[in-house]
Amino acid sequence: MELRQLRYFIRSAELLNFTEAAGTLYISQSTLSQQIKQLEDELGIPLFDRIGKRVHLTEAGNLFLPYARQSLVDAESGRFVIDDLKGLKIGELRIGVTYGLSAVLTPVLLQFSELYPDIKIIVEFGTSEDMLDKLKSTKVDFLLSFLELQDNEKFISQRLYDSPLALAVHPSNILSKKTSINIKDLKDIPLVLPSTGFHTRHFLNEALAKNNIQPNIKMELNDINVLLQLVETGNWCTVMTVAAVKGRHTLKAIPVKGLNIVSQASITWPKESYRKKAALVFTEMIKKQMK
Repeated sequence: MELRQLRYFIRSAELLNFTEAAGTLYISQSTLSQQIKQLEDELGIPLFDRIGKRVHLTEAGNLFLPYARQSLVDAESGRFVIDDLKGLKIGELRIGVTYGLSAVLTPVLLQFSELYPDIKIIVEFGTSEDMLDKLKSTKVDFLLSFLELQDNEKFISQRLYDSPLALAVHPSNILSKKTSINIKDLKDIPLVLPSTGFHTRHFLNEALAKNNIQPNIKMELNDINVLLQLVETGNWCTVMTVAAVKGRHTLKAIPVKGLNIVSQASITWPKESYRKKAALVFTEMIKKQMK
């Protein structure tokens, strides 16, 4: 049984399509099918039911999947230990980040890469749910997010800081002269908001519903950078964490009375995985950045 075969099996189990799985693994479908067949022969039982182009996990496949994932995690952890013995002179650091923390991340990326130029850094942005999936499958080493996650058998979170929601405006917008607004004013302010699925939007929707307010939403986007660029034109406003606005000198955060929502920024780790020295150093830099 080879790690390569386990990796192919896991990807096929996630997509339930050999063609798509082979494409994401940059191998031919015939190679993937052959390797999975060899794995099944070694185990002595089919892992997939093959029905045309679609495949489905057998009972054995479902039972074997978590063990295959854990085997890859353990193998990766062993490699990380060896890399760490080389004193941050080799290896890579894979960081998962939700969009609202990009402003906090950027200065630390610059600082870390200057101190450890031989470490390759891979940053993936996405929603909290997307990044948790990547963390679970060890595609990122840790996650920076506003996800309020209770420790469980899979993840452990460390609190970084709290950041309230506020109205983000450009200095050219007439609202920039205000020291605060009321939550009821949101029904008249042209807004561009994060799409449904973002935690910021979830908390905002709850607060608006509680106060029976129908906001004046002009656009919804799942790209926060584009959203903030639109706000920088001065034509629209948005509701964001103060931390997300902090990194943009062209925007101003205005407190919203009645919107008593504070998001908790945190670092989330996979509970049973080895923590790379590079990841520990990087997260310490993040903590110092926020002090």
